Amino acid sequence: MNRELTVVDVRLTPVLVADPPLLNAQGVHQPYTPRLIVEVVTAGGATGLGETYGDTDYLELARPLAEQLVGRSVTDVNALFGLGLDVDEERVRGALDAGGLRGVRSADKLRLSVLSAFEVACLDAQGRALGLPVHALLGGRVRDAVEYSAYLFYKWGAHPDGVPYEPDDWGAALDPAGIVAQARLFAERYGFSSFKLKGGVFPPEQEVAAVHALAEAFPGQPLRLDPNGAWSVPTSLKVAAELADVLEYLEDPTLGTPAMAEVAAGCGVPLATNMCVTTFGEIREAFLRDAVQVVLSDHHYWGGLRNTRHLAAICAAFGVGVSMHSNTHLGISLAAMTQVAATVPNLHHACDSHYPWQSEDVLTERIEFRDGRVAVSERPGLGVELDRDELARLHRRWTEDDGRLRERDDAAAMRVAEPGWRTPVMPRW
Repeated sequence: MNRELTVVDVRLTPVLVADPPLLNAQGVHQPYTPRLIVEVVTAGGATGLGETYGDTDYLELARPLAEQLVGRSVTDVNALFGLGLDVDEERVRGALDAGGLRGVRSADKLRLSVLSAFEVACLDAQGRALGLPVHALLGGRVRDAVEYSAYLFYKWGAHPDGVPYEPDDWGAALDPAGIVAQARLFAERYGFSSFKLKGGVFPPEQEVAAVHALAEAFPGQPLRLDPNGAWSVPTSLKVAAELADVLEYLEDPTLGTPAMAEVAAGCGVPLATNMCVTTFGEIREAFLRDAVQVVLSDHHYWGGLRNTRHLAAICAAFGVGVSMHSNTHLGISLAAMTQVAATVPNLHHACDSHYPWQSEDVLTERIEFRDGRVAVSERPGLGVELDRDELARLHRRWTEDDGRLRERDDAAAMRVAEPGWRTPVMPRW
């Protein structure tokens, strides 16, 4: 073993990152969302970076994993997935991942979401030590830049009174005109030409009107709508028929593979998912039933960059499209997404990214979108550098929090403004 590549230290830094009041089917984003930054340090001085969810369950798994990694080589990535990570199966089984809006939670998803950050950090460290970009470690890039889609949200103008948060300059978006205005800002600031609306917030007819308004404002440009399973099968079929001429795809209109298969059989709009296909074990039923036509991968909960490529290969074998899902994330995750997306030949849809919504980051330089794309870095590793002052500032926010914001809970955030709010029972409509 090359001792220069031996792990001598692993640093875990939970942070709270400012988040705007973006609305979804579960409620509203909290003023701050938890993320976990992972640093893997080698004997040769290379430090690799990773990022994942920062809720307590993830942090509690990351700590013993960090201890087990010390003394191993950063090249021994396969062995990561054989390390013991104890999860209380009964406690997590069947619970809805309300914060991530990514279907039913499971022990395996929880493990992989933690392992992914360590895998990325190890690949980053390898790349830095060898002078190679991460995409070279994954077989090399097939594109020079990765296209991303503008991620549109119904949004309040500010968090509720009394909630500490720096105001943003996006303003409110609560009707079709507001959504179109938001989309124009995305196009002007970042050059996006593909648009996705997070739905499941208002009755379907209001969201249909918003998509039609977008189609009129941006004729011929790709549009997506994602209500996070808020609709019944009949409602999904009705909306699909009304938007058949303007949608690139409809994402998770209803919950579960059987319901998605019923919708897919009854409409001509491709269906995408990041809720009913989120593990390799869920692929067989969904693909054999033709329940989905596009899988939105997410390296965080699929177990990292190599598993993302494995998923893409399976999708190609079945003639299923592939793109990328996004949750609230910082630049480390965007860099990782871009590196792996650059290596996937069958990536034919623009990827999702929340990054433009995040006013804070832990990098010395923000990653730029130009013409709706992120250039694939040729610098060693992920090609990004950590801003330790910002990392420390966001960590202080986490340490000073009384615990309420350390768990993402969009329903709890909504109750600050609407005390009677309860997590909606799906389908809502």
